[in-house]
Amino acid sequence: MENPQAAEPVRDRLVKAALDCFLADDYHRVSTRRIAEQAGANVSMIRYYFGSKEGLYEEMIRETLSPLLDVLDGPMLASTDGFRDFLNLYYQTISAHPEFPKLILKVLALHQGPGRRFIQQLLERGRTRGARKVEDLKSHGQIAPGIDPDILRLSFVSLAMTPMLLKDIFEEQMERPMDEAFLSSLADFNGHLFAAGLAPAGADTTGDEA
Repeated sequence: MENPQAAEPVRDRLVKAALDCFLADDYHRVSTRRIAEQAGANVSMIRYYFGSKEGLYEEMIRETLSPLLDVLDGPMLASTDGFRDFLNLYYQTISAHPEFPKLILKVLALHQGPGRRFIQQLLERGRTRGARKVEDLKSHGQIAPGIDPDILRLSFVSLAMTPMLLKDIFEEQMERPMDEAFLSSLADFNGHLFAAGLAPAGADTTGDEA
C-alpha cells in the first residue's frame, strides 16, 4: 500500500514532524532520528535541507509565524477594522498548534531550547513592520496621533496570546470549548475594543450608518 506521506515533499514532512515533536517534548529530548521517523524520511534529509537540528527548529518557528508576520506587509491592516481580522487569523492559526505559544514563552522567558536570538529577530521584524502600519493609519486619520506603537503592540500581543496560553484553564472555568465560533466572537469583540481605543477624539466608533 502506498504511503500517503509520499505525495508530500520531504522537506514539508520534516517541518511538520518537527513541530509535533518539539511541541510534545523538550528540545534536548527530541532527536533528529525521532523527527525523521515520524516524517517517514531519512535522517540525512534534515542535514540536507536544514543543516542541523537547530536549523530545522528555527525553520519550524519561521513557517508557523510567517502567516502572521506577512500580514504586516499586506492590506489587512489598512484600517482599524483589520485588527479584528488579524486577531481572528492569529486565533485560528494557533488553534491548530495550541502548544506553540508556550514553546515561544519557554524559549524567551525560561531560556529552554535554542533559537532565542532568532525568535527575537522575528519579533523585532514584526515590531518594525507594525510601527510602519501604525504610522500609515495615523497619516490617514484612522487612529489618534498620540498612540504609542509599542503600547499598541503590547496590548495586541496580550489580547492575542493570553487566551491561547491559558486555553485549558479558561475552558474549564467556562465549561465550554474555545472552538472556532467562540474564537471568532472573541476576535470581533477584541477588534471592536481596539477600534474604539485607537480612534481619534470625537470619531464615531459605533459602526452605525447615519
